[in-house]
Order: sequence, then C-alpha cells, then structure tokens
Amino acid sequence: MENPLSLQGKHVLVTGASSGMGRVFTQMIAQQGGHVTLLARNQERLIQTYDSLAGTGHRIYVCDLNDENQVKETVGMIQRPLDGIVLCAGVNEFIPVKFVKKEKIERMFQTNYFSQLILVQMLLKKKLVNNGASIIFISSVSSVMGVQGTLLYASSKGAINSAVRVLASELSGQKIRVNAILPGIVRTEMLSGTNIDEETFTKQEVRYPLGLGTPEDVGNAVLFHLSDASRWLTGQCMVIDGGLTLK
Repeated sequence: MENPLSLQGKHVLVTGASSGMGRVFTQMIAQQGGHVTLLARNQERLIQTYDSLAGTGHRIYVCDLNDENQVKETVGMIQRPLDGIVLCAGVNEFIPVKFVKKEKIERMFQTNYFSQLILVQMLLKKKLVNNGASIIFISSVSSVMGVQGTLLYASSKGAINSAVRVLASELSGQKIRVNAILPGIVRTEMLSGTNIDEETFTKQEVRYPLGLGTPEDVGNAVLFHLSDASRWLTGQCMVIDGGLTLK
C-alpha cells in the first residue's frame, strides 16, 4: 500500500522560504521527497536555505512579492506545474489602534494578503497549478482572538481566512484544495525582530497548556495538507495553538 503522507516527487512552491517557518517548511518538504521552488527577497539567506536541503530538483527565485512586475517575471520562469503552494511570507507589527496610520494598513495588507492572492492568481492563469494540488495559507490564531495591539495583523490574517473558503469553492472543480493553518505563538525570526522580549515570551507561554510551538510543529501540519492524506479536506482553517484557545 502506498503511503498517503508521502511527498515523493511532488513539486511545491514556498514563499518566505529564506528564514523562519518558511525555511523549516522547505527543509521538511525536501526531507519527505518533495522538489521545492523557493521564493524570498533576501538572496543570501535564500541560498543558505537552498544549500541546506536534502534531495535534488530544487529551484530558487529572488522575488519581492510586493512588486507585481517581479512576481510576473518570476511566474514566467517557472516551467514545471505545482502540486502544492505554501504561502508563509508575512510581516507583523504590534500597533495600538490610536497609532494606526493608512501607510501601515497598506503595508500590512499588501504583504500579508494582496501579494499572496496576486501570486496565486498568476499561477492559476499560467496553468501552473495541477489538478488535485494543495494551496496552504499560513494565517494566525490572532485572527480569531482579538488580542490588543494586533488590529492590523489580525485583520490581514482574517482576510486570508475568508479568502480560503471562497478559493476552495472556486477551485473545487479542479480538485484543488485550499486551506489555512492558524498557528499560535511560534518562536521564529519574525517575532525575534519585533518588540517582544524573552520576559514576554515567558509570560505568554504560561497561557499555552502545551507550551509555545516550534516551526516543526506547524510544519507537520503543512506536510499533511500537502500530502494525499488530506485529499478530502478543503476550505478549512486549522488552529494549531498548543491549547491556547481552549480557555
């Protein structure tokens, strides 16, 4: 009997692949036999990720997803159709509502929402998404919690949650699955670059019955969604939060 969790021979595109969860996802996909196309803005870190991958058949493209011309050029260079897309490029910033400005709203939504939809649209138009493929958006548990200071981030991820259900419906005729994963706090470079210090991490961890997560914890869910084991699952938002939202 074939292993339904195998990614052997599957071609998967990962955005934000140069660091954080994106890098870990890419490594895990390659370890499971997948061929990965890596997208990110930072060439040096992208090459570092590429050099860390097991297997062969991987490709890297330096691309700023906020630059539509770069996205169009990059999509034009992809020749092999995709069996999976993992959209985890994103930004986070904690801003109380009284300090919100239009420029910050636009930046957050451009990176976390608009750019991802444009990429998916271009890939679909170029017929670069195979029938039966899996599209995975990395959202956040913030989108369903209402944590202070997360207005822009939570809103941008909430938009993703809504888009997932619409896309799942529109693409179901091609058996293309569209789902979102909503992680709780995971120790990544993106969070390390914010104003969250170690003391804050410690305080937050107390709220998690199973403790804070790791990128690998989320990566296991990504592997499941990419595999044929999830072939009957679409339009869903999977919460992975160590039990945070139980309370």
